[in-house]
Amino acid sequence: KKKHWRERERLREIESGRKRKREIHLKTNWGRKTINALIHTPKTKTKKMAPKEIKDSGNKFHFSIDRGGTFTDIHCLLPNSTDIVRKLLSEDPDNYPDAPTEGIRRILSEHDTPLTSISYDRNIPVNTSRIGSIRMGTTVATNALLERKGERMGLVITKGFKDLLKIGNQSRSNIFDLTCLAPGLLYEEVVEVDERIMLANFMEEEDAMEVDEKKEVEEPPSKKTKLSSEDASSSSSEPKLSSEDSSSSEPKAGIGPRHTGTTSETIISLRPPNLTTVREQLLALKEKAIQSLAIVLLHSYVYPKHEEMIGQVAKDMGCFKEISMSSVVMPMVKVVPRGHTACAAAYLTPNITTYLSSFRKGFDEGLKDIKLDFMKSDGGLTPVDDFGGHQAILSGPAGGVIGYAKTAFRPTEGDDDKTKIMPVIGFDMGGTSTDVSRYDGHLDHVFETTTAGIAIQAPQLDINTVAAGGGSRLFLRTGMFVVGPESAGSHPGPVCYRKKGYLAVTDANVVLGRVIPEHFPSIFGPKEDEPLDLEGARGAFAELCKEEEASGRSVEELAYGFLRVANEAMCRPIRNLTQMRGYDITTHKLACFGGAGPQHACAMAKALGMTKVFVHRYGGILSAYGLSLADAVYEEQEPAAETYSYGDKLDSDPSAKVRSERLSQLAKKARSALVKQGYKEEEIMIENYLNMRYDGTDNAMMVQEPTSGDQTFGDVFRDHYQREFGFQLNNLDIRIDDYRVRAVVPGPTPEPLKAVKSIGEPTATSTTRAYFENGWETIPVFQIDDLKPGHTISGPAIIVQSISTIVLEIDCTALVTADGDLDITVLGNKESTEDESNQSEDVVIKEDPVKLSIFAHRFMGIAEQMGRTLARTAISVNIKERLDFSCALFTSDGGLVANAPHIPVHLGAMQAAVKFQVQYWNSEGREGIKEGEVLVSNHPQLAGGSHLPDITVITPVFHEGKVIFFVASRGHHADIGGIAPGSMPPHSTCLEDEGAMIIAFKLVKDGTFDEKGITEILQSPGKIPGNTGTRNLRDNLSDLRAQVAANQSGIRLLHELVKEYGLRQVDAYMKFIQCNAEACVRAMLREFAEKNGNRAHAIDHMDDGTPIELTIDIDKETGDAVFDFSGTGPQVLGNVNAPPAVTYSAVIYSLRSLVGQDIPLNEGCLAPIEFKIPKYCLLNPSDDAGVVGGNVLTSQRVVDVVLKAFKACAASQGCMNNLTFGDKKFGYYETIAGGAGAGPNWHGRSGVHTHCTNTRITDPEILERRYPVLLRQFGLRSGSGGDGEFKGGDGVVREIEPLRPLVMSILSERRSLRPYGMSGGSAGQSGRNLLVKKNGIVVNVGGRCSSSIDVDERLRIETPGGGGYGTPISES
Repeated sequence: KKKHWRERERLREIESGRKRKREIHLKTNWGRKTINALIHTPKTKTKKMAPKEIKDSGNKFHFSIDRGGTFTDIHCLLPNSTDIVRKLLSEDPDNYPDAPTEGIRRILSEHDTPLTSISYDRNIPVNTSRIGSIRMGTTVATNALLERKGERMGLVITKGFKDLLKIGNQSRSNIFDLTCLAPGLLYEEVVEVDERIMLANFMEEEDAMEVDEKKEVEEPPSKKTKLSSEDASSSSSEPKLSSEDSSSSEPKAGIGPRHTGTTSETIISLRPPNLTTVREQLLALKEKAIQSLAIVLLHSYVYPKHEEMIGQVAKDMGCFKEISMSSVVMPMVKVVPRGHTACAAAYLTPNITTYLSSFRKGFDEGLKDIKLDFMKSDGGLTPVDDFGGHQAILSGPAGGVIGYAKTAFRPTEGDDDKTKIMPVIGFDMGGTSTDVSRYDGHLDHVFETTTAGIAIQAPQLDINTVAAGGGSRLFLRTGMFVVGPESAGSHPGPVCYRKKGYLAVTDANVVLGRVIPEHFPSIFGPKEDEPLDLEGARGAFAELCKEEEASGRSVEELAYGFLRVANEAMCRPIRNLTQMRGYDITTHKLACFGGAGPQHACAMAKALGMTKVFVHRYGGILSAYGLSLADAVYEEQEPAAETYSYGDKLDSDPSAKVRSERLSQLAKKARSALVKQGYKEEEIMIENYLNMRYDGTDNAMMVQEPTSGDQTFGDVFRDHYQREFGFQLNNLDIRIDDYRVRAVVPGPTPEPLKAVKSIGEPTATSTTRAYFENGWETIPVFQIDDLKPGHTISGPAIIVQSISTIVLEIDCTALVTADGDLDITVLGNKESTEDESNQSEDVVIKEDPVKLSIFAHRFMGIAEQMGRTLARTAISVNIKERLDFSCALFTSDGGLVANAPHIPVHLGAMQAAVKFQVQYWNSEGREGIKEGEVLVSNHPQLAGGSHLPDITVITPVFHEGKVIFFVASRGHHADIGGIAPGSMPPHSTCLEDEGAMIIAFKLVKDGTFDEKGITEILQSPGKIPGNTGTRNLRDNLSDLRAQVAANQSGIRLLHELVKEYGLRQVDAYMKFIQCNAEACVRAMLREFAEKNGNRAHAIDHMDDGTPIELTIDIDKETGDAVFDFSGTGPQVLGNVNAPPAVTYSAVIYSLRSLVGQDIPLNEGCLAPIEFKIPKYCLLNPSDDAGVVGGNVLTSQRVVDVVLKAFKACAASQGCMNNLTFGDKKFGYYETIAGGAGAGPNWHGRSGVHTHCTNTRITDPEILERRYPVLLRQFGLRSGSGGDGEFKGGDGVVREIEPLRPLVMSILSERRSLRPYGMSGGSAGQSGRNLLVKKNGIVVNVGGRCSSSIDVDERLRIETPGGGGYGTPISES
């Protein structure tokens, strides 16, 4: 009977559930799906005007406006079909209340009043009778997010997860920042709702309905709670919702009614929300003047009903301006980014609403009949009523992308073959930052980005931002030229702004004659009527010339050096955008726009090896012009959990019928929405997408349906995967995560480029002196308005536009196109030609601070690109999601040159591993290292490893038959065998308990990946009684291949660098970089010794009482230091012993953090240090000692001891809280955050990874989808941080319940001894590991435990807090 009932209900829900849910959702653009009928006050219906082609003005004015933070740019198509542009200040309250309104008023007054006599007086609302349309991009939402000036809002979230969004992924943005600084939260208050749903993936069918089914199905909801008609009609499938029905106890896993979710998966409703209680909780928020709500419940993307019920209650209360439900805002898996996105919508949408209300007041009643559209972050226009805050983050930059995409990527007249068109790199340089993007005929979208510390999960154009712009400040620091990331801003701005500002990139351009004051608005000085201050800028550079790092340079040489470094900083994201994805950067065209971009574009194109630069005639306001060309877009998206094809049957397509139906339904809704906006159905184009990935990976790709009939979605996915990652995973199923339909009404597209004949060089308006690589030159100056199609200008020269300046470098030629744009051809790369003379062995290469800075960017950029390749090509959660890996470059003898800021505990250890391999394979009697070979090792004591799960893959870089460099990547493998799943056994006493050991092995030999050989090694622990070989060989092999691929990407980039600069110069600057790091550390040590004396000392103890003692003796004159660990206890019969490489890593991390500035991280940091580590002590154990805990526990304590000796800050949690669980089928590993220590002027951050680790934690929804566990709680452990003038950060509570019997192991420290406070601050609380048994008894399992945990039991981990700093104010 039960079986038939379930089947009947399942069929009924499949048939009607989607329809009902969609009716409730009333989706709108881009997945925001604002429920106007449910949430917002009903709006008066207005007549929708059919859109007109912008190129046909329809005898009216059509405005496109980009309202930026500093300037508002306006493009207007006049009734006579000609266009004009204007620029005015975004904020000028003395003259007008709103810049876009004022710009429209001025243009109408200037161009319409003479024809119609209509008055556009500033004191009356603007007459709209002559306005055809208004399109707008705005930074209102972006600025509110950056400045945290949004609406007061509250977060409604599932019980047990109130701190989830605060913890986020638990990583810190800057691993060397001891303050662990993080942006503020958007929400002020949190309401925890006692509700829970779970996926039925790991539950048996018979487990689900152990409840009174009749009561579940038939009993009506309580009269105390109002439900919408949709809720009431479907309430039979939910338990009774009154307070009497909810038990205060936790709902039992797997027990509750089953439903079919939006993905067609089965979910179990463990407990519905008690709406009476919810109402009371929301009333409490109302009393605190909370105006906006974000509702974020676990798994709501697949089952949104609980969010809808709470949304209905909030709507009925009528006291909230905005109610954002995460399942409506963006129904995609991962609750953390989805929750942040819902918060952004709730926080920012009221700001947009307020602005729009103010904007409307500036016009008469006719505005309601005018088509008013806003640009979304995805590059599409949407009606004003559908514009949400989370869609507006890139509203301004998106217009620029559309602008260059439609003007720079154009076929030539008579040839429509798009394959012959050069792909374009967009380069938008502003005052504080620079945006780069790419276009090849299709807009690239990303679905998860981070802005101002908030993860946004919504479709956005793939725009990469670097903190370098015209306002970036200039510094000389320890022998290097440094540009940014600090910015002078608009106030006080650069020195030349006459506001006593800071030396910045703009000052360099002024001093070098590249920005001509007389061609720049005279808006500076006390009366805002003076030009840019050239002499002031020169004076500031003259002062800088007096510093030692200037090396005797003149003002001009100094300024030019800074420009070269700034250009390299902006080249770095362009390289990442192309090379990292398998594109050849030299085949691209550089389209520059923004006020400052054209001053740098030609020089950057030279540095990048690009041959073409495009500057639009409206380059200074291209974002506004792009709005006039933009498409109207409406999107529908819904989640899925389907198989596209099976790995062993590439031609299989089990989802074909369902897929076609779902895409058709989404397309129908999207098309209908655009028709309602006034567009004709025949204008609408439909683009179908599937979000696809290989099973077991997290690297989903949004794949567009191919237009070619002989290709399938699967073909396109495999092609993209091959191009981006260089290999396929043909043995894995392809999964569909989301269906997406994009309905588009194409905007105007410029005609194909018309060929023009050269008519020679025009007559220059004037001449000026400007500085280039050969020094000062007298060059011509041209006004853009004087140029005609066919005019050719040879560099060096300056072309002045009305709102920007174009610097034409030497060996560059500009052609004026038929449209009045500039098509610039770049010839040669002076840098590489200049350096050819340095290849002679007789020439001594001298260190140049400018080149030192450039090479520092290049080396670090290569290491970062290796890391990105590894993260994208790996399969395991450990590497792909938790980012537990590091990548680095090394000299030919194994010295560390550049280590990307990945995992600190790998910093020094990788160098030891590479040096060992060099010595091992080149020793007498061994075969040496040959080209094409790849080495692998992991042995901690013998081969420079950290612990066995960290496998290092090392590849030599050959040049003309010789090893010139090495590249290496180290990744934490989730299982490599041993006595416990996850290879992190809490009770191991010797190394062989911890998994497979690799001293030296050639993973690739003669170009062949030795799968058989490495498999034998990984399975070898199984030969030892009580041990097991690797439990996840597939992931091991895939991740090792990914490490090989990451190394190959590094080799390719190093070869390009050698080709560009020559081997001798690259090799020399590797050594110079190391010397620079050494100098920085020596300076820090000398400074400390001057203030605190020559000797420092500290001691701390492990939980078992073993001391770690350090005495530091510093030579004040040389900066040399001895780090003497004498007094440290002997090695232990356990696994917290740490090999010397781990101590080196802990010390190098500590020194880099203490330096307090951005310096190269390499071997030089340890050059001043002499280590004394007694043999067979805890930090220098025997070859066979257990060390798995030393890497993850003792390393943290070594850092605490070093920082204690330097009196830097209180202790952080001193642990990584290593949790593993699994069975014979799988192994899972994670580390858990805790509290950070407070310092002299900062509170410790709560719920963050500190010091030697920075791994991310798996999103709760991903965790429960992939593994048989239920996450019961994840939040902060309130009050666990130490008290003090500055309080220590709180630890976290993480409670996990297995859904089938699993072996769970915890390896942790600070369970007995508390993290120390400093300078009168209190110690933080120690951690606890608790087992909650079926009968409710709670058992403390201690710091190290491995046990089989049964269903209905839970492991509760409470991590330590950080120590406080300074005497508490109440005591002092």
